[in-house]
Amino acid sequence: MPIPHDPAARHRAIAGTFADRTAGVTDWDVPAPVEGWTARDVVRHLVEWFPAFLRSGAGIELPSGPSVDDDPVAAWEARTRGVQAVLDDPATQTAMLENRHIGTIPLPGAIDRFYTSDVFMHTWDLARATGQPDRLDAEFAGQLFSGMQEHDEMLRASGQYGPRVDVPESADITDRLMGFVGRDPSWTPPA
Repeated sequence: MPIPHDPAARHRAIAGTFADRTAGVTDWDVPAPVEGWTARDVVRHLVEWFPAFLRSGAGIELPSGPSVDDDPVAAWEARTRGVQAVLDDPATQTAMLENRHIGTIPLPGAIDRFYTSDVFMHTWDLARATGQPDRLDAEFAGQLFSGMQEHDEMLRASGQYGPRVDVPESADITDRLMGFVGRDPSWTPPA
């Protein structure tokens, strides 16, 4: 089933897939494809970075949940509920987010562009680290890949992405997207 285009529906779908992957983790301390990270750190990143972005740009305080150290699954569920509540709130539809790097943009679009897309790509990290299905939705992966290629130099300069990993043009879109953001599509956890 394709991923919806509406920011609230898209977040619900992508966060739900990530929740499915968190539920399938049996060892939170396995290495992840991001150097120095474990499976738990993938969840930690998604739970911890976004509240400050939302607070500083839109004055919205997300509710806190359990610690990722204590319960990564519950921490993810709490973060997802909080973000979904913001997206489902009718007042959000006209709210704006201000950020010195990106200017002033509609809040739903900012959440979609920066947070939901991040969850989407980190789904691969968690799935790959824990031996779960790691193929991403091809249509949305293709949209991200196309849009990001246009801003390659700026994205690399941001420090948010590693050096591009070359993958064959014949590779599927998941592997091409992951290679673009600096992941080795052939990475597997150490035995």
